[in-house]
Amino acid sequence: MALEEFENDKESNREKSRWQVRSVTNYIMGGLMIIAGCFFMFPIKYTERVVESYDPVMIKLFAVICWIYGAFRIYRGYNKNV
Repeated sequence: MALEEFENDKESNREKSRWQVRSVTNYIMGGLMIIAGCFFMFPIKYTERVVESYDPVMIKLFAVICWIYGAFRIYRGYNKNV
C-alpha cells in the first residue's frame, strides 16, 4: 500500500511540473503573438517595406487575429487548460 501511495504522489509531482511548463509556454507564446500583432499593426522602419507590399486590410486583419490568439494563449496558460 505504501508503494502505491508513493507512486501516485510522484505522478502528481510530475503532472504538476508538466502543467507549469505548459502554462509558461502558453504565456510566452501568447506574448509573442501579441508582439507580432503589434509589429503588423504598427510597422517600424525595418518591417515597413514588407508590410506595405501586402493589402493593408489583410495586414490589419492578421494583426487582430494575432492579438486574439495571443490573448487566448495567455488565458489558457492562466486557467491551465490544455
